[in-house]
Amino acid sequence: MRKITNEELGRPSAAEFAAMEKMPVTVVLDNVRSAQNVGAFFRTSDAFAAERIALCGITAVPPSRDIHKTALGAELTVPWSRHATTPECIAQLRAEGYEIYAVEQVEGAVMLDAFRVRPGVKYALVFGNEVDGVGQEAVDMCDGAIEIPQSGTKHSINVSVAGGVVLWSFFARLRAGF
Repeated sequence: MRKITNEELGRPSAAEFAAMEKMPVTVVLDNVRSAQNVGAFFRTSDAFAAERIALCGITAVPPSRDIHKTALGAELTVPWSRHATTPECIAQLRAEGYEIYAVEQVEGAVMLDAFRVRPGVKYALVFGNEVDGVGQEAVDMCDGAIEIPQSGTKHSINVSVAGGVVLWSFFARLRAGF
């Protein structure tokens, strides 16, 4: 086996990426404390062509050295918006026709492997603070919740890792035609 060079990967340019069709998913970050976690979300959102990221509350915004450290420039390719509060953002997304799901351990959450992505639906996925998770006011505004099945003793995953798991699941299902 030979490793493939970056040039051989056939990645789109920033202009090509901006023009290409995106996965109908908006990532909402609810008071994410770590700028490096924010950067990881940018990089993952770029990898899976999420349409945009909404940065809410205390969540860091570009330009930021710490975001850039993990985003590696994806903060320049993935569209983003800033919102004073997550509830304000959710209200705007609802008005734009999104179905909104908290990625959180709450009563009635659907396990990610059982969640059915539906064609023609625009999704907003709300990821929460590293300590407190998605705020209750934001959870109350969501159409539902998605939980990542886990078997270990911690019952938690780093928020940016959770983002990778959930975005990959949506990407794989959309790519496979649901």
